[in-house]
Amino acid sequence: MTLFYTSCKLGSKGLTGKSRSADPSVLTEKERLYFDQVFYNANKEKILGNTEEAANLFALCIKLDPKNSASLYELGKIYNLGTDKDKALELSGRAADLDQGNIWYQLQYADMLYTQKQFLKGTEVYQRIIKLNPDRIDMYFELAEGYSYLGKFQDALKVYDKIEEKIGVNEESGLEKMKIYNQLKNPEKAIKELNKLILANPKEPKYYGMLGEIYQNAGQNEKAMGAYQELQKIDPENPYVHLSLAQYYFENKQEEKGLDEYKLAFANLNLDIDTKIKILLSYYDRSAKKPALKDDALQLCSILIATHPDEARSYSMYGRFLFRDKKLKEARDEFRMANSRDKTRYDIWYYVLIIDSELSDYESMYYDSRQTIDLFPAQPLGYLFNGISGNQKKLYKEALESLKEGQEFVVGNSAADSSLSGQFYATLGDINHQIKQTQASDSSYEKALQFDPKNTYVMNNYAYYLSLRKEKLDRAEALSKISVTIEPSNTSFLDTYGWILYQMGKLEDAKKWIGKALDDGGRTSGTILEHYGDILYKMGENDKALEYWNTAKQNGGTSEFLDKKIADKKLYE
Repeated sequence: MTLFYTSCKLGSKGLTGKSRSADPSVLTEKERLYFDQVFYNANKEKILGNTEEAANLFALCIKLDPKNSASLYELGKIYNLGTDKDKALELSGRAADLDQGNIWYQLQYADMLYTQKQFLKGTEVYQRIIKLNPDRIDMYFELAEGYSYLGKFQDALKVYDKIEEKIGVNEESGLEKMKIYNQLKNPEKAIKELNKLILANPKEPKYYGMLGEIYQNAGQNEKAMGAYQELQKIDPENPYVHLSLAQYYFENKQEEKGLDEYKLAFANLNLDIDTKIKILLSYYDRSAKKPALKDDALQLCSILIATHPDEARSYSMYGRFLFRDKKLKEARDEFRMANSRDKTRYDIWYYVLIIDSELSDYESMYYDSRQTIDLFPAQPLGYLFNGISGNQKKLYKEALESLKEGQEFVVGNSAADSSLSGQFYATLGDINHQIKQTQASDSSYEKALQFDPKNTYVMNNYAYYLSLRKEKLDRAEALSKISVTIEPSNTSFLDTYGWILYQMGKLEDAKKWIGKALDDGGRTSGTILEHYGDILYKMGENDKALEYWNTAKQNGGTSEFLDKKIADKKLYE
């Protein structure tokens, strides 16, 4: 905070006439009158909300009378509202030291000390406050809290005992004492504190739950069960007793009983959905390592949906489990149910689009991506999937527009952002190839590989399209070789590499690589079979070539020349 002393307009000459007393805390009558005017105006500006002007005036007051505790206190309060907490603490400390009988000065100083984690000094100030005001119970709580932060647990316990001497057994001090005893690994005394609270308020359910938990942690299982049973008697509709019992059973290796208690808790409308989701998330993590828990989790998901049918999170949680188990259609149904309850959650639309992609359901992807773009126009994924599905539906113009618009929203520098940019350019490359814009297609593929150098899909497509055009075959061979090195069992990649070698006239190598594609599962692919026949024909094995062409025709997915090749028993390209 910048202070402008010249903003005070009560006299440009300041103090004139009589000199100051030797004791700077004593002002002459004229100085006192001037001081009072400044102090009055400072308070007026403070009330009017003119904080900076008030600060300037209070600072002038301190310059006039450095030991004026009221000015120090007020200026410290103003600084505390700003960013200079150290200055605020210094001013408040000076005020508190000058007037140790003023509780407001002491309170402000103590609070600032605690805020700045100066608990040792803070406890000293609270002790001073308590001496001045022994009936301020809230100050005892503050003092005890400071001792706890300092690790002075015995001192804190003594303060809480003092509180109980004054006002009797109460929840706040009792629970704090219980926490301290738990930290001190003294369960017996923690239990004693809870029993005191139960005796004072025997109808409070949470005390029994805490008591059961302490017994359980201490290995006193029978007493823990007794506390939980008492809790059920007092509050049979309380869902938390089922959570406590579930934990009890799980820790005692009684999995089935634990699950039954979770089911009762999940069916209880008094248990909030956040708690239920938290439990299911723990199942999600644990079931990844222990698959036997998956069925339990799915049962709880079903109960969650039945209990909270209008909550999107009920369905999305179920969808996540199904998605992980590769039950894609069922998972998508659940995510769509979630969307029907709440369309504003991008994470749900994300799952829907990903499932559309994994199912190769381009019709659904097209409509789902359109909705995603409408709802989340700054999220790039909707545009990417709209471009991919548009390409499949031969809506090339719309797909190109979506991709170009969506690219603008990929702004990060992370690996994920680079990969996403690569996917945009890869799809642009695919579409431009379809519409015969070969230069734009090649440029897009090159940019895709700049963003994602290990994208084998791009390498394969780009290389294959170059081979079909018989252009840049050295570049095509280099890319294809990398792709088969990374994925040596991918029949499509093997076929591409072999086909490039064929176009380069390397027939023996071409036969070897496309032969690998056939051996690795490519004998159902018309394209691979036809390619192998072409190689055989070029190598003079015409009869074998005809056999492969005929087999290729039976499998489909072949070139426009295949029928003519078979009819004329001759290679056409």
